[in-house]
Amino acid sequence: MQPTTLCNLDCSYCYLPERAVARRMSTAVADSVAASVRTWSRFHPVSVVWHGGEPLAVGAPYFRGLLERFAPGDEHPVTHSVQTNGTLIDDQWCELFASWPVAVTVSIDGVGEANAARADWAGQASTDRTLRGVDRLREHRIPFGLIAVVAEATPAAARELYRFACELGCVGLGVNLAEQKGVNDVPGQGASAEVTAFWRELATCWQADPHIRVRELDQAYSYLRAELAGVADARANRPLPSYPMVTWDGDVVPIGPELAGFTHPRHGAFATGNVLRTQLTELVAQAPRVPWVAEAIAGASACRDSCAYYAYCRGGQVANKYFETGRFDSTETTYCRTSKINLMEGILSHAEHS
Repeated sequence: MQPTTLCNLDCSYCYLPERAVARRMSTAVADSVAASVRTWSRFHPVSVVWHGGEPLAVGAPYFRGLLERFAPGDEHPVTHSVQTNGTLIDDQWCELFASWPVAVTVSIDGVGEANAARADWAGQASTDRTLRGVDRLREHRIPFGLIAVVAEATPAAARELYRFACELGCVGLGVNLAEQKGVNDVPGQGASAEVTAFWRELATCWQADPHIRVRELDQAYSYLRAELAGVADARANRPLPSYPMVTWDGDVVPIGPELAGFTHPRHGAFATGNVLRTQLTELVAQAPRVPWVAEAIAGASACRDSCAYYAYCRGGQVANKYFETGRFDSTETTYCRTSKINLMEGILSHAEHS
């Protein structure tokens, strides 16, 4: 869910095309999505993730109004989470997070030069403002996760990032390597021994002091446990996850949330409909018949036929395939190599030498 297109920061690696424009989701859009979410909650838990801009830029009272459109769920729970740069967090936001509740993830890459890419529109550093927001969360005893983008993957960067995350007091860390995506057309890091060494060192740091959860390590170790248990094939046969994205105006991108706001000469806009005209449940069900989605499904099948890591990554990230190759039916990408293959190589190397 994209409560607003606006972001108060201008991060140099951001993929969003309209982050300088202030557009806000209406309660009518939220109402329509909430109806579909309630339907899904009869069959399984549903998680609503608010991101795609700076969600807190709408203000706490307005955001609360959007949340209130959603029921807690029928047979299964409906939960909410928000991804924020943290600069706008104050006591009012903390009271909202505590009373709803909403799981909070803060984006920060470190301190000093590590966080230099996360400047505001005036070119001013945002680190101190984000850390003040984190202080508010800690004062209100609100647990929070951390997402960091690593510009240069080296063993030293892994050690510094893990130390920073533990000292900050987060409950979990997500690690994204800088990548080519959306309006950020700077190529990502090429697969190399250095990237593998980054992941090996991160695994070493975590094993030495498993103080927090690390998303990428959790996912990789879960796959390895499935392999050791002989159930990896069952994992590979599960339906592909879709993660539909609903933009501020109700447009729906059924897979690849980062494609929102973009168009293609052959496919047109990646939005396949609008929740103000068609229920989200129906748009998601119809998605495989959309040509570009069918192409993406074919790409996942090609990955399954050609890649030994398919049961682990499930066919790669749709948006990364498109932004790197211009197509959805491609297979291995730079993202795959650095964030999946090198990651697994690093973990196995750590296990071999520990």
